[in-house]
Amino acid sequence: MIFAGESFVQLPITTDYVSAKAFLSSIETGSIPIQGTATADALMTAARSFSTQSEKSRAIILISDGEDHEGNVLETAESIAQEGIKIYCIGVGSTQGEPIPMGGDMLRDKDGNIVVTRLDEKSLREIASAGGGEYVRAAAGEFGLNPIIDNIRSIEASKFKSVVFEDFDEQYMYFFGIALFFFILEMLIGRRRSRVKLFS
Repeated sequence: MIFAGESFVQLPITTDYVSAKAFLSSIETGSIPIQGTATADALMTAARSFSTQSEKSRAIILISDGEDHEGNVLETAESIAQEGIKIYCIGVGSTQGEPIPMGGDMLRDKDGNIVVTRLDEKSLREIASAGGGEYVRAAAGEFGLNPIIDNIRSIEASKFKSVVFEDFDEQYMYFFGIALFFFILEMLIGRRRSRVKLFS
């Protein structure tokens, strides 16, 4: 999904990587007519795109410079985390500030001034913390996706092991109790039968 002053799903969750690459390559700065940075709205749009029936770990990976024009992003991140969805953040850009390329030129405001974006790592760390995830800064050699994906996979693996162990433990105790009951009942009935045969 993409966002600026508003957000929308560019491609629903899929394993069709060929289509995903095609949709990604079509994204440009003019894809959203309303400019700005409504991060809270973007997070809510992403959270709503998940199926409520999903049994696997759900995670949102926010790729941003951390700038936000609407507010309420931390409260939104906390409410999403309460639904079992973790929020990870990847910081892009420079802390010193850089212009935004747009169609061979630089993005300009309504007065014709070049728009400069600065990486706000503090805000991204706070969003990741409120969302129960982690913050990673994108670098030239490592964009930051690999450590986040590894973290999500490790969480899923630990959840799976925990569920299997708990289910096995509960079933074992119930079946053991039932078997023990019938074993004692058979011993009592067997003794009565042997006494009846002896006296008859």
